[in-house]
Amino acid sequence: MNIQSIMEAFQNVLSILLDNLDTLLLVVIILVITTVIATLINRGFSKFIERSTNVLKNDPTNYKFMQHALVAVVYITGVSFAIYLIPVLSHIAGSLLGAAGILAIAVGFASQQALSNIISGVFIVMYKPYRINDRITLKGDMRGMVEDINLRHTVLRNFENQRIIIPNSVMSNEILINSNYTDEKICRFIEIGISYQSDIDLAKKIMAEEVQNHPEYMDVRKPEDIEKGVPPVTVRVLSLGDSSVLLRAWAWAKDAPSAFILSCDLTESIKKRFDAEGIVIPFPQRTVSYLDNGKSDKSREI
Repeated sequence: MNIQSIMEAFQNVLSILLDNLDTLLLVVIILVITTVIATLINRGFSKFIERSTNVLKNDPTNYKFMQHALVAVVYITGVSFAIYLIPVLSHIAGSLLGAAGILAIAVGFASQQALSNIISGVFIVMYKPYRINDRITLKGDMRGMVEDINLRHTVLRNFENQRIIIPNSVMSNEILINSNYTDEKICRFIEIGISYQSDIDLAKKIMAEEVQNHPEYMDVRKPEDIEKGVPPVTVRVLSLGDSSVLLRAWAWAKDAPSAFILSCDLTESIKKRFDAEGIVIPFPQRTVSYLDNGKSDKSREI
């Protein structure tokens, strides 16, 4: 089958449609009604989701996915019905059979990935490894907030306000970190090294006070922990490094954004307190030994 025969076939369809204006008008009306219904569903769901999320504090994930699914069903149903009303398409079935076979093979290969994305999207909405507005991190340090989950892909908005589009089939097989899954509390490790000559007890006291005094700090102790005298903030010596003693403070916040602010502020405030109290944060130091003409050893500390 060549291009000329295909063009002749479509010209025949067009001429027959012009001879049957009532059928053509009905098809146009159906397509217009389909577009209007899809638009109304889209707007109605958007308003409902906004009200449900902002006022009722509900999870919008199911509603957003249902919105995309209903709109897709409306378009597929409307277009299919419009095609069904055109009887002349059956007249050119024979002439387009060869092209239809090739097209069916191409569509079959393409639909495998599309169907995989749809099924993966359904499983994501059912089991909820992440939801809309969750903050997730993927391998390769790709992170952002889930903005939308539709039939084909998931949309992430990173912290530079860029959109990351990831197919649902990829997301369903991905290992990710969800900062909002089940429990939104976040623990940040505040790690700072001090010199071997500095007072460890004083440094631990300063770090605990700075964490506890921060407005974003969250006390996660249970009543029995308070009765046992467990301190609000735990600070421990983590390791003895080459040039410093590494201290770690456990700082809790209510969610990921608060934990980020807490971590940044504490890094600054603890540094200022250390400077004021004489706690030294050392530079790396190395001792290098070398030979002088093979006669004597000399060493220099740098």
